Amino acid sequence: MKSERSFRFTHAISRLPGNSVAKGIRVSGKSDPDPEVFSKQHKSYIQALATAGVEPIVLPKLEEFPDSVFVEDAALCFDGSVVLLRPGAESRFGEAAALEPHLQETFDSVIKFQGTGRVDGGDILLTDSHALIGLSERTDIDGINGIKSALEAHGYGIRIVKTPAGVLHFKSDCGLLDSKTIFSTKRLASSGCFDGYTVIEVPDLEEAAANLIRVNDYVILRSGFPKSTALLEQRGYETITVGVDEAAKIDGGLSCLSLRFTLNQ
Repeated sequence: MKSERSFRFTHAISRLPGNSVAKGIRVSGKSDPDPEVFSKQHKSYIQALATAGVEPIVLPKLEEFPDSVFVEDAALCFDGSVVLLRPGAESRFGEAAALEPHLQETFDSVIKFQGTGRVDGGDILLTDSHALIGLSERTDIDGINGIKSALEAHGYGIRIVKTPAGVLHFKSDCGLLDSKTIFSTKRLASSGCFDGYTVIEVPDLEEAAANLIRVNDYVILRSGFPKSTALLEQRGYETITVGVDEAAKIDGGLSCLSLRFTLNQ
C-alpha cells in the first residue's frame, strides 16, 4: 500500500463546459445552468487546483456531450494508471472514447473497461487501501466487476456499498480528508460502510458540502457552507472554498470536475 496515494497529486485533467451544459441531465427539475456563469466558476475551480499544487490540464469543450465537463465519471486514475469507465447514463456512453486520446497522451497505462455494465467515477472513493464503490442508479454490479481486477492488482480491497436512496452518487455524500478520515453525511455514515475509518459527520442542513476533495495539503469544498468549513478548519485542515452552484443544478460537484493523479517525475 502506498502512503497518501489517495490525495497526493501532481496533475489534474478538467474539461471546459460547453454551451450545451444547459442541457445536462439531472434527477430533479432544477433550473438550467447558465453556461457563462458555469465557465467562470469552472475557472475558479481550476485556480483552486493550482493553488493546491497540481498542474491543471484543461481540455476543450465537447458540445456533443453536455455532461462531459464531469470528467471523473468517464475514467478512474490511480498509481500512474487510468481505467476507462462506462458512465451509467445512456447519453454519456461516448464520453470515455472522447477522453481516451488525451489519456493516451498522458498515461503509460490506459486500461479498457471490460464488460457491458455501467459505472460512474462519482460512485468510487479511493482511500490508500480500499476502493469503496457505491451501487446506485448509475453504477451496477456488472460495472464494478469490469474494473475490479484492475483495482485489486494495485492492492485495493473492494468494498461495495449501497448508495442512499435519493442520492445520485456515492461521493455526493462523502469525501476523503486523509488516509484514514472521511467526511460524510449522517445518512451514509450510519450504514457502517466506513468501518475502520474515522468519520467526521457533515453538519445538519449542509449535506451538499460532503462532496469535497483533498488535494495535497488542502481540502477544497463548496462555498456557502460555513459550518462545514469551520468544522474542518478546527480539525486542522486548510481549506479552499469554490462556488459550484451551476454544476449542482445538473447534479455535479467538486470531485467530478477533475481527474486527479500523480505522474512520475
